[in-house]
Parts: sequence; C-alpha cells; structure tokens
Amino acid sequence: MHGPGLRGAGEVSYSVQLSSSEAPLGPDKTPGVGMRAAVMIEPGRPLEVRELTPRALRPTEVHLRIDASGVCRSDETIRRHGMGGLGPVILGHEGAGTVLEVGSQVGDLSPGNRVIGAFQPACGSCWHCVRSRTHHCEQIMHVATQAHWKDDHSGDRTWSMSGLGTFAEEAVVDRMSVVAVNTDLPAEQLALIGCAVMTGVGAALNTARIEPGSVVAVLGCGGVGQFVVQGARIAGASRIVAIDPVLRKREAATANGATDVIDPTTADAIEVVRDMTGGCGADYAFEVALSGPTLRQAYDLCRNAGTVVAVGMPTAGTTVEFDAYQLFSTEKRLLGCYYGSGQVRRDFPRLVALAEAGRLDLAGAVSRRIALDDVNEAFVAMANGGVIRSVIVPSAPVRADLRGGSA
Repeated sequence: MHGPGLRGAGEVSYSVQLSSSEAPLGPDKTPGVGMRAAVMIEPGRPLEVRELTPRALRPTEVHLRIDASGVCRSDETIRRHGMGGLGPVILGHEGAGTVLEVGSQVGDLSPGNRVIGAFQPACGSCWHCVRSRTHHCEQIMHVATQAHWKDDHSGDRTWSMSGLGTFAEEAVVDRMSVVAVNTDLPAEQLALIGCAVMTGVGAALNTARIEPGSVVAVLGCGGVGQFVVQGARIAGASRIVAIDPVLRKREAATANGATDVIDPTTADAIEVVRDMTGGCGADYAFEVALSGPTLRQAYDLCRNAGTVVAVGMPTAGTTVEFDAYQLFSTEKRLLGCYYGSGQVRRDFPRLVALAEAGRLDLAGAVSRRIALDDVNEAFVAMANGGVIRSVIVPSAPVRADLRGGSA
C-alpha cells in the first residue's frame, strides 16, 4: 500500500540530495551527518538538546531541514506524561521545513520544496482516507512508532513525536506526513498551519460548519482558540464571543474578529451569553480549554438544537456528566473535533491561500521567535499565559531575555 506520490516498490532505489548552495545549512551542517534536537529523555523532566544522527533513509521517507516549529500545549502534555512508553522522543509536531533528500519511492517531492508537517498522516488509501476522513488515517501508529535517529552520546534509538519531531534542526518523516506548499510566507507562520491553524479554523469550517449570521462562543483563547475565532469570522458569524481569563488573550481575540469578550473570573459566561442572545444561547460553542468543566459550560451556554464542539485535548480519563433526558430533549449536537476534521492535502493549501489574501492572520499569533536551546522557557511562558505561540527557529540566536522565563 503506497501513499500519495509514491512510486512502485519495484523501481531502482536512489535518493536525491540538495546541495548546500540550493538550501544553505550553515557552515557546520551537512545532510545526513547529524543535527541537534530537543529530546524528552524521561516524562516530567525538562527537554535536553542532544546531538543525533539519522539512520539510512527508507524508500518512502523524506529528510527535511526544519525552518520553524510552534510550541503547542500538546507538546507539554507529552513532556509531562510521555508518549505511550516510547522514549527518548524528539518533541514537536507543528512545523515547516525544506526538503533536503527524498527516498526512492517519493516521486512528487524534490530537494528545495517547502513543506508543512501533518501530525496526522494521510496515506490516501486506507478505509478513512478514501472516504475523505484523512484525519483518521490508519497509518498513524505505524508513522508514530518509527525511530529515525540515534543519540550520538548514549547510542539510544530516538523516536519522533507524531512521526515528525520538529523541535530539531532536521527531521526524517514519512512522505504521507508532509504537504508541499508553494508560497513565500515566512516559515514561522507556515509552521502554525500544521496544528493550531488546521485545528482551530478547521473546527469552525469543517467540524461545525458555521452558518453565516450565527452567534459563536469560544471558551479558551490560546493558540488554537484564536484560530477558532478567525475561522468563525471567515465563516461569516455575526457575533463572536471570546471567553478567557487572560487579558492578553482576550485582546488578541478582539484583534482576530471577536465582537465580545468575557472574563470568566469576573462574570458568569453562561448568563452573559444568554443575555446577549435574548435568553437563547450561542448557536455554536467551542471548548478549547482542555477540561471537563469547560466542556460542560460550553454545552450549557449553547442554545437548544445548537452545536457544541470539543476542540481541546484533555488528559485521558477526563469525564463530563450530562443528563441523558436533557441531551435528548434539547437536541444539542455534541461533536468531537480531532485535528479540525482536516483533509490536509486539501486544507493546507487553502489556509495558505487565505493567509496570502489577508483573510487569515498568521503573523499575529507568533508571540516570539526563540532558539532551540530556549525550548523549556517556551513551556514556562505558555503556562504563565503570556504568549499565543512561541515559535522555535533553529537558526535563531539564543535570547538572553528568556533566561528568567519572562513572557
């Protein structure tokens, strides 16, 4: 079974490399010779920047230079709790890069192509993919459990988060895990499309399918929540209510199209939304705060026959209670939203086009650009609520002002 753009297995094996003049790697970098990456050695500990060497490139794989990688709350979840017993693991799943080398069966990518990583692969031929549900591609476990690297110091095999591992100078990925894009947008903006943008805008346009003129409430306005707000604006919502306890995030939501903001620490969001809507509630309510109580709150502030969308990834085992009769009688739709119900080969180019047309603001979500060595400070800033997104640019200098963990 071959994914999109793969040649037949019987063809002669070869690989193509990008010369340093076509994609400069810096004075000390050569494709396939080793690179630096932020690695989770053990769950709960700070990441360590290690020197790693790749194994031989397989026929369906692509070797990338990572140009930028966003730091997402899901990365922090994996850092704290691990990745199903696999380790050590290069974290990072939201990234953009440039192709350095392709395997023998990769026929539609060439060295120098710009790509965005997709943390959910799209093989194009499994049961879900042929039914336009590539966000549930059956190849995810295969892709996510390949060890592409070896630690130069310990000799340990090293895995990549979601088959990507973008907290690094380079990555080796399966072809089905990247989407080529033809654009001049900066890498730090393109990287966000791989997770936050696809999830947030996709939740609004693909999962909920917001109708023009609707009232939309967004609970939780971090990186993903900001793009839910933008997705609602793009869809033509008449009123967008952003609910978050952090002032900076409410201000960012207003800049992204929210018409109203609520601080849930000083006001009852359910009552305020009902007052805004003549007692009915929101047509669509999006939970992006990663908790059971906020999902229940989203349900309660949604009108009868409205749509509630669970976008945030809570810790496994989180429970929410609903009155079964209420669920029946109110006809509220409760939808899960995994990866914005995204079809990445269709949606990534669309999101790029929206950004190029000025209808989707990517730059505003980039709170700061940091070096690979500052990755642990990005987790501190995220916990403090001081950023929408920190973006790692491996070539960036280490910032002295991050040493105290300031936002």
